Amino acid sequence: MSLLAQSVTPELKAQYLLTLPAIRDRCSQVHDLAKEGKLEYFEYHPENEEKVADFCLRIIQRDFGTNYASIPPHGRWRHIDAGLPRVEPLLERWRSSPSPPSDKEITRRLIDLFLVSVLLDAGAGNVWSYTEASSGDRFSRSEGLGVASFHMFTEGVFSGDPEQPYRVDAKGLASVSPERTAAAFQVTESNPMVGLKGRTSLLTNLSKALSFNSEFFGPDARPGNIIDFLERQSKVFDGKTVVPISALWHALVTGLSVIWPSRLSLAGISLGDVWPCASLKNSLPKDTIDEGDDLVPFHKLTGWTTYSLLEPMEKILGWKFDGIDDLTGLPEYRNGGLLVDLQVLSIKPLSIPASLYPNGDSPIPKLPPSHPAIVEWRAMTVIELDRIAGLIRKKIGGASTAGSLTLAQILESATWKGGREIARQKRPETGGPPIEIESDGTVF
Repeated sequence: MSLLAQSVTPELKAQYLLTLPAIRDRCSQVHDLAKEGKLEYFEYHPENEEKVADFCLRIIQRDFGTNYASIPPHGRWRHIDAGLPRVEPLLERWRSSPSPPSDKEITRRLIDLFLVSVLLDAGAGNVWSYTEASSGDRFSRSEGLGVASFHMFTEGVFSGDPEQPYRVDAKGLASVSPERTAAAFQVTESNPMVGLKGRTSLLTNLSKALSFNSEFFGPDARPGNIIDFLERQSKVFDGKTVVPISALWHALVTGLSVIWPSRLSLAGISLGDVWPCASLKNSLPKDTIDEGDDLVPFHKLTGWTTYSLLEPMEKILGWKFDGIDDLTGLPEYRNGGLLVDLQVLSIKPLSIPASLYPNGDSPIPKLPPSHPAIVEWRAMTVIELDRIAGLIRKKIGGASTAGSLTLAQILESATWKGGREIARQKRPETGGPPIEIESDGTVF
């Protein structure tokens, strides 16, 4: 049963679709259809979930043994540190400077960095890579985007203050052009990047969002100022600052709403990463369906941002966030690809037209993010990540609760990494997913 009665106004329904609980609620409705065999594009094979959990658990134990507490949370920090530590040496440099910044300023700087890096993290394609000048190492995909954005940050590309490169602000972002972005990402004809224009557009729109929303980002229009807003929403228990996760989610969903391309709106409210699901619509009684009842929210980049921003506030400020269990797994091609490659989900024969298979010899379709098959895939991914996490906790015995092995830890050590590893096994020439997405730089 939906958390939202169908008789509410379109405006209230739009506001609901922007909340965290709406993601799991609407995705659960799609998952319920899968259990009844009523999806249009996928068959659901729950008997293979154990195989996914076992595959993931082997990866966890290979990399961490049984020291589950040592598993870091899923966040942009990991990608920026690809190959070698970068964040901690930067923190040490700041702290050992003649006028070291306060812990709050350090946190602001990391939030600046992580937010802009996440927004640049949409799929770059199978060809693009980034070569780091200082190490000579070459990185692709999320790691390449993370390392490249780190160097853009330290070089002051996003700062409007020539005296202080280590910041992101509206003035600095407004000066970022497609040409400057292409140069920073080493994009050439032989090193093309998918969605370059969309990435630059996100940065330009981020400049506007920071300027328009001083409640969240302060008078100097900077992402890191979100900590001042969150502190005003917090309470202190036993000497520790406790912040509701809903306050951070609200600040990101509301404060960054103008950065997303205008796709769908309801009651004049732009919904962002929310899509109609044909199978959900077809399951509802036609005489009771209202506008918006078939919409499924994902808010993947907002979720990815939330996971990434939590870490510096928890580590450096010592803040605790209440309600983290409301966060969902991320519905993107690594987590979703794991489910397809290990056959929890399979594409129904002939459900996707041959014209959407660019290579006639390949079983991999290429679809726009709006395609109803992608909506089904992403909705199933959200709920399956919960189920796989539960199986992993059960298998390791002692970590039987979400607090013992969090979803963020499982995303980092198991499902996202597992999705990448199984993709390399099955498609070593590209390492790409089993279903390709036509990325515009703003989704996934």
